Amino acid sequence: MSRPAFRRILLKLSGEMLKGENRDGVFDISLCKNLAAKIKEVTDAGVQVALVIGGGNIFRGGVAEELGIERVRADHVGMMATVMNAMVMEMALEKQGVEAEALSAVAIGNVVRAYSHKRAVENMEKGRVVIFCYGTGNPYFTTDTAAALRAVEIGADALLKGTKVKGVYSADPKKDPQAQFFPEISFKDVLARGLKVMDQTAFALCSENNLPIVVFDLGDLDNILKIIRGEEIGTLVS
Repeated sequence: MSRPAFRRILLKLSGEMLKGENRDGVFDISLCKNLAAKIKEVTDAGVQVALVIGGGNIFRGGVAEELGIERVRADHVGMMATVMNAMVMEMALEKQGVEAEALSAVAIGNVVRAYSHKRAVENMEKGRVVIFCYGTGNPYFTTDTAAALRAVEIGADALLKGTKVKGVYSADPKKDPQAQFFPEISFKDVLARGLKVMDQTAFALCSENNLPIVVFDLGDLDNILKIIRGEEIGTLVS
C-alpha cells in the first residue's frame, strides 16, 4: 500500500544544509536556488508548504562555549541566525516566482513580521510558502521543537525532516554497518527502542497530536516531491 499524499506539509531542514559544500561561506547559492526550485514543484502540485530552517551554518553552540557566552544569550543569537536563513530562502523562492513570507516568533522592526497562526494559514491557503523563524521565541528550545509546534498549529498533514541519512535506523549507520533501516515505525516503537528521531519535546508534540514525521535524505532534493506523491522515501513515523 502506498503512503498517503499530503496536502499541507512543514519541511524542517538544518542550517548546515544551506551551506552545502561551501567551506568559505555560510550559503551555497546554487543549492539554495535548487532547493527553491524543488519547493516550487511541490507548490505547483497543489501542496501547501511551510519551512523551518536551523541556524547552524551561521552560529552554533560550540562557538558560544568557546566565547563564554551564557546559554540564554547564545540561544537568542542562534535564533537570529534562523531569521537570516529564512530571509535568504524567502528571496530564493521569490526568484523562482513563488510568493513567500518569513514570519518570526519575535517581530524584527520592518524587516520580518511577527508570527500569527491566522496570517500563516491565510498565506498558505493562498499558495504562499511560509518560513517560520526565530524558533519558539524562547531559549532552551530547539528548531526541531519549533518545527513540531508550528506544524501542529497550522494543521500540517506531516512534518518532513530532511537529514543526511536515508531515514531512521536501529543504530548510527555510519558506525554500524549492520544497523537496521525502518521504512515505517510507530511512535511507541521509537520510544521503546530508544531511537532519536527529534528532540524529546518535539517528538512528544508530534506523538500527542498524531502528526506523522517523515525522516528522509535531503541530499536528493527530488525526494521532497516523491514523498508528497506518496512514494516510500525515508522513514514514516506515525
